[in-house]
Amino acid sequence: MPGGSNIRSTKKRQPAVDNTWEAVQSKTFTKWVNARLAENSLGPLDNICTDFSDGTALVQLLEIIGDASLGRFNRNPRMRIQKVENVNLALDFIRSRKINLTNIGAEDIVDSNRKLILGMIWIIILRFTIEDISEEGLSAMDGLLLWCQRKTAPYKEVNVQDFSYSWQDGLAFCALIHRHRPDLLDYHALDKRDARGNTALAFDVAERCLDIPRLLDVEDICDVTKPDDRSVMTYVAQYFHAFSSLSKAETAGRRLGKFTDVMQSVFDMQHDYESRVSKLIAAICAQQDDWAHASFEAIYAKARAQSDAFNDYKIGTKRKWTYEKIELDTLLGNIQTKRVTYNLAPFVPRAGLTPRDLEAAWNKLATEEVRHRKKINQYIRQSRDALQRRYGSEANGIQAVLNSIAHALAALCGELDDQLATVNGLISKAKPLGASLRRLAELEKHCADANIDEHDYTVYSVSDLEYDTEMTMKALGKKARFIENQSAVRNMTNLTPAQLEEFEATFRYFDRDGSNVLNDAEFRAALDSLGHSFSDEEFAVLYGQLSCDSDVISFEVYIRFMVELTEDQTTPEQLLQSFRVIAADKEYVTPNDLNLSDLSRASIAYLLRVMPKSEHAADGHDYLAYLRNVFER
Repeated sequence: MPGGSNIRSTKKRQPAVDNTWEAVQSKTFTKWVNARLAENSLGPLDNICTDFSDGTALVQLLEIIGDASLGRFNRNPRMRIQKVENVNLALDFIRSRKINLTNIGAEDIVDSNRKLILGMIWIIILRFTIEDISEEGLSAMDGLLLWCQRKTAPYKEVNVQDFSYSWQDGLAFCALIHRHRPDLLDYHALDKRDARGNTALAFDVAERCLDIPRLLDVEDICDVTKPDDRSVMTYVAQYFHAFSSLSKAETAGRRLGKFTDVMQSVFDMQHDYESRVSKLIAAICAQQDDWAHASFEAIYAKARAQSDAFNDYKIGTKRKWTYEKIELDTLLGNIQTKRVTYNLAPFVPRAGLTPRDLEAAWNKLATEEVRHRKKINQYIRQSRDALQRRYGSEANGIQAVLNSIAHALAALCGELDDQLATVNGLISKAKPLGASLRRLAELEKHCADANIDEHDYTVYSVSDLEYDTEMTMKALGKKARFIENQSAVRNMTNLTPAQLEEFEATFRYFDRDGSNVLNDAEFRAALDSLGHSFSDEEFAVLYGQLSCDSDVISFEVYIRFMVELTEDQTTPEQLLQSFRVIAADKEYVTPNDLNLSDLSRASIAYLLRVMPKSEHAADGHDYLAYLRNVFER
């Protein structure tokens, strides 16, 4: 009838409710739960929205991800009250971790309330997977999103702005894999228009090569109007944790490479020192042997020739030896300083080449010089003994100061700040030598006026002492600069300006109110975005230390902490941990283990040469014994 037709035409059709997200979340979260349960050989569940109803699987999940026992519970509940007790036990544990569960009760779980169960699992995932939770979960999302943006920035086809639309072409997943493991897929060879193919490839490579569970299906990303952001975020979080583990192995390889470079450098310096000391002592002995077999006659011309030859020695050979000795003293001090810098045991030269051996040879040379000079001077010396005594006393006093400075410089050791203070003290001690040299020059003029050409009570001329003083002052200056440089090496980081800029940008990003400080939630989100994760207990201790119980962390404290956290230091504990990572916790390391790390071929060859063989494997090397030999004396 017309009237009936008009009535039907005025009825409004209700819009269809799209519950696709619930189905995707249910499937994704179930896969996530099954992946965690599998860690204890539990499960699998068919659907968390129904399989959590008796509380047993929920309790088991929380015990795994919370790394704690929830106590006794009903493992085979039959009555509703037993199921409610199980679920209440689980909810109490969640709340004990300071996780806010709004409008979720045990009855909702027992009655399989789908939306509330999905909401609860989402909160659990945020808390225990991203390890940063706020009331709205914004910090977790922002931190992970910033990490994704930074890692995919070099790929021009990828623009990650959210956890839904930005992932539909599959390229963001492929870019994350290629950025960390370019050996697993060739990003540049991908067909950028094949969204399903790219997504499927990324899911397959992640599951097969990186042990990342396939929480999503291709159709969940490519065949929907808008991918579910919570499901995508849950899946992407697995990439974050997988690549954080990979970075630890890379860091271990880098640290070992740096360590071997340092050890090779120290070895070269030590070899150079021993070789040059050996040559210098041999030359000194040869010179003394020549003097011992020299013949003298009571003829002034011949005695004068002997004197001229000795003077040539003093301004030629002896000065070269003086310079070489100062250089060797400096080199030895540099070796010891460098070993202190890298926490290595002190260097002990081989017998016959120690500083004491060189000093003994040098002192004997001085004695022989005096003896040889006296043999010459007895034929040409004029009786001006008193003047010569005054000159000798002044000259020897200057040389004594120089010798004491040289000895103190050669014996320099200990902490860098103490060494620098000692060197500055020696510089102050050497400054008065200028006035002493001027007095000596005046005495030398008086000797020349008295026709005294040579001196019996000293072998040190004004020229000698001026040269030695100049060399000593230069050596002191060089030593001070070297220690200051070593202090800079110790205090400065091996970070690039880009890394420091990244730290500052991250701080500014999470400092939303521009207060120049971060609270605990902001600081944790910043750490997560930079790839540094801490457990609840570790973070609580760390935050208390850095904030000094002021509830906020300043920009200066944050930057200093990030530098300390990121830089490499060659400590015995850090090197031992690096070896363990490379050796996969074995008591020995194999050539294959080293080849799989980021060590250079030269570093690997050096380690295989110096590390003793292991008793546990034919191709193994005992890195524990090697580290004990290097650091324990």
